[in-house]
Amino acid sequence: MLTAFFKSLGQLGDRAILSALGWTLLCAALIFGLTGWGLWQGLAWAMGRHGGPLSDYAEWTGLLAVIATIIAFWFWWRVVAIAVLQLFADRIVIAVERKHYPQAAVSARDLPLGPSLAMALRSLGRALLYNAIALPFALILLFTGVGAPMLFLAINAVLVGRDLDEMVSARHPGLAQASPSRTNRFVLGLIANLLLLVPLVNLLAPIIAAAMATHLFHQRKAAGARS
Repeated sequence: MLTAFFKSLGQLGDRAILSALGWTLLCAALIFGLTGWGLWQGLAWAMGRHGGPLSDYAEWTGLLAVIATIIAFWFWWRVVAIAVLQLFADRIVIAVERKHYPQAAVSARDLPLGPSLAMALRSLGRALLYNAIALPFALILLFTGVGAPMLFLAINAVLVGRDLDEMVSARHPGLAQASPSRTNRFVLGLIANLLLLVPLVNLLAPIIAAAMATHLFHQRKAAGARS
């Protein structure tokens, strides 16, 4: 796991990796920008039509929308970034394989936009569903101080680990039978989620995690071939 992590850090300067990072950040920013604009328009309409005395403060709806978008960015960056990353994962997987696993790069298949988009939507749907299911339990655990964050961290570690492994294995369907251990997949997802909590580092976290998933997939394949 540590080897995969440091190899992934060492490749952050590759042009293909930077391209994937740029597209991921651009698409995520567009999603949050549209979300903010939608909130602004919705608040302005609701306050103007149903606000009563509050309609005098309609000019503040823009500021409220910005604040709400920033809060949404903090809480939903992981969900949006991992989902969007599915669309550009080819660039990361190919870059890692060409440098470290050239034989595997030859046999890898390009994933068309349709399946990539389907994976992104499944990732987004799972994240929304399981976090919504966990919400009542998190409210119960609020009194513990750390119980609710730990619950969400554990759930999202499982989800992200699964998403990242599927991201790589989909490009090697003939090797996908080499199933990862749940522990390794959980640890990968946990590392990704912890990186996503660190300001500025969280912008790089999806790219690092995708590169790590590629290394771990091929390390698992090599270990299976030796056994």
